[in-house]
Amino acid sequence: MHPLTPESLKELAQLATAPCLSLYQPTHRSHPDNRQDPIRFRKNVETLGASLRLVHPDADVQALLAPFHQLADNEDFWNHTLDGLAVLGCAGVFRVFVLPRTLPELVLAADSFHTKPLRRFLQSVDRFQVLCLSRDKASLFEGNRHGLAEVDLAAPVPRTSSEALGDQLTEPHQTVSSRGGIGQGSSPLVHSSGGKKDEVDLDADRYFRALDRAIFEHCSKPGGLPLLLAALPEHHHRFRQASHNTFLLPEGLEINPEALDIHALSQSAWDVVQPQYLARQQAWGEDFSTARGKGLGSDDLNEVAKAAAEGRVASLLIEDERQIAGRLDAGTGRVESAELMDPTVDDVLDDIGELVERMGGEVRVIGSARMPTTTGLAATFRH
Repeated sequence: MHPLTPESLKELAQLATAPCLSLYQPTHRSHPDNRQDPIRFRKNVETLGASLRLVHPDADVQALLAPFHQLADNEDFWNHTLDGLAVLGCAGVFRVFVLPRTLPELVLAADSFHTKPLRRFLQSVDRFQVLCLSRDKASLFEGNRHGLAEVDLAAPVPRTSSEALGDQLTEPHQTVSSRGGIGQGSSPLVHSSGGKKDEVDLDADRYFRALDRAIFEHCSKPGGLPLLLAALPEHHHRFRQASHNTFLLPEGLEINPEALDIHALSQSAWDVVQPQYLARQQAWGEDFSTARGKGLGSDDLNEVAKAAAEGRVASLLIEDERQIAGRLDAGTGRVESAELMDPTVDDVLDDIGELVERMGGEVRVIGSARMPTTTGLAATFRH
């Protein structure tokens, strides 16, 4: 499995060599529903092979499909899936993305990878992360309105104060009491006498600073997701004083996250994030309308494609689950209509989005109810 980031999509675009194979399907998290997932996957691989042979009879179809067959036989993999699966492959490239969101079933062989479902997942503002924090322990969750899943943190991210401070951790002295913490029944608290600050609070400050830096570098900055803090009120104040993470939301959950199961945590977090989700989509539509009024916006497919090739598209909205079959000449922006079932043809909206990103523009894929146009796309130009 591979982490899905904007950088991983750019890498795929650079490594792609025709024919490119894209396979998407919904999956299930638990038994017995997940028993059908590998069966469904094998059928999709068969469809992929048949499609390839139609227009690439001389290609080494067997070699291209070999990693797909190996994945189908990987029993451990199918026991650890989530809600959606994306598998992309071409000569020398094979990427597997497991997502906490259901994906529409799609099997496509084309000259480039079909990445719009992945872009939709990455660019949807309903995605966020939740940092569950106690005085000396932390865990990170990622998800959207449909649910959360715990993130397997990179090695440099300290999960506990002991990992962060090591032998610099203050030795307990004076009296010791306990308080609940994330993933533990209790954690030691040290009370010192006199007017100076408790040593344990100093340790907490140092841990929070180290944690904040690591979360920013290894989680927030690569993914660009809003970060919601879930912690007791006293930890909110202390962590925010230490934090320089620009992705940290001003509002958080002032709770003991250990007291909530994953479903309750997910719902509580979404209640905080949802107003931002709606406001940002509305703002994008308003920005487009303003730009079009000044002659700096368009929803015409051919005009937008030409502007994308010229590097003039600053931002692009693409309608989710909308497909327009065709071929895009990335050099000129010329669009040629075609049938999507042709293995050499991809979704033009997807190709334009990829081109805009390559030229330094922003691409956001949103639902039809929030699109400010009816053509499937809306572009704002730089000039």
